[in-house]
Amino acid sequence: VMSKISRDALAKSIEEVLDQSKEKQRKFVETIELQIGLKNYDPTRDKRFKASIVLKNPCKPNFRFCVLGNQSDCDKAKALGIDCKNVEELKAFNKNKKLIKKMAQQYDVFFASESLIRTIPRILGPTLNRAQKFPLLLAPGGDLKDLMDIQRKTVKLQLKKVLCLGVAVGNVTLNEDELVQNIFMTANFLVSLLKKNWQ
Repeated sequence: VMSKISRDALAKSIEEVLDQSKEKQRKFVETIELQIGLKNYDPTRDKRFKASIVLKNPCKPNFRFCVLGNQSDCDKAKALGIDCKNVEELKAFNKNKKLIKKMAQQYDVFFASESLIRTIPRILGPTLNRAQKFPLLLAPGGDLKDLMDIQRKTVKLQLKKVLCLGVAVGNVTLNEDELVQNIFMTANFLVSLLKKNWQ
């Protein structure tokens, strides 16, 4: 696909975006999104998709994480400045949907230890799952910092009923080369998901 995209034109566009960001600085880190429009693709007949890719450079630096686990897991989280909740704190929600939903809205990603992840539906009910925030596994001996870095670099591509996709590919703290790398990876990954003869 990248043969269809001029690297020079892409670099020029990125340069303009970064320049404009410096001219009008915001109080938050601006995300850079890739907008994609597909032609000759019928989402009612052709395959839809939902897939994730880990990019080379982080695009979500301000992701908020929370660890659900035992004392050892919580100690790891605290050492990295990450919020955590133990079993007793989760049980205290008493399956109250409003409280659990409020907790889900406070964080982008949850991690849970192997021993706890199986019991979360029983302790919290289906609310986290419905909010698409069911915890990711924090395996024994797993490196929490690495897991967090992977989540900051992970983007999802999903084709629903419309032929336009928007996906975060970086932010204004990345340089031109890093953004080009992320965009190339995302575009090539998208092509691998499409049927043949796409445009």
